[in-house]
Amino acid sequence: MDLAVAAAVAIVFAPLMLLIAAALLFEGGRPVLFVQTRIGAGGRPFRMFKFRKFHAQCSAHDLALTVAGDSRMTTVGRFLAATKFDELPQLWNVLIGDMAIVGPRPESPAFADCFRGGFEAVLKYRPGLLGPTQVLFRHEAYLFPQSMDPIRFYREALFPAKARIDLSYYPRRTIASDLVWMARGFLAVLGHVPSPPVDI
Repeated sequence: MDLAVAAAVAIVFAPLMLLIAAALLFEGGRPVLFVQTRIGAGGRPFRMFKFRKFHAQCSAHDLALTVAGDSRMTTVGRFLAATKFDELPQLWNVLIGDMAIVGPRPESPAFADCFRGGFEAVLKYRPGLLGPTQVLFRHEAYLFPQSMDPIRFYREALFPAKARIDLSYYPRRTIASDLVWMARGFLAVLGHVPSPPVDI
């Protein structure tokens, strides 16, 4: 199902992806893609692809989070962040088996140490483009309080909240429930996003 969905979506969105690539080249030149190591199933690292949202001179080793009003973001990047179209190149990750359509969001190695105290069970599942946490935390960048370091807030609040949601869903997932989250992911892109959990 992952291969069929990824191939179909890639074909449908191929013209849009070409337009995005052209817009990025026109705005700031190369690279068009942002490639970053992420943690996959079993804790194995893989290279994840996204359209570049930040200025070309930004380093992959900068802050591993995107916050509201991030000064690194370009004009095209803000559009990509609002629509989540920057995630489209990850269809390639699905096609080569690094990711699934539905699965936990792949974490940066900067937060590898967060997978402990039971949360390491999340790594049993192949990371995905869509899923409960991707939908519920669709506007994650706006959740970071200005009074607290974003890395600390992610480690202490957002990561545990997302891990608990993943562990409540994936052990009992079904094909039907995955299809529901695919549909909810599409609706989230259109702006129909449920409120995130209040206990973060």
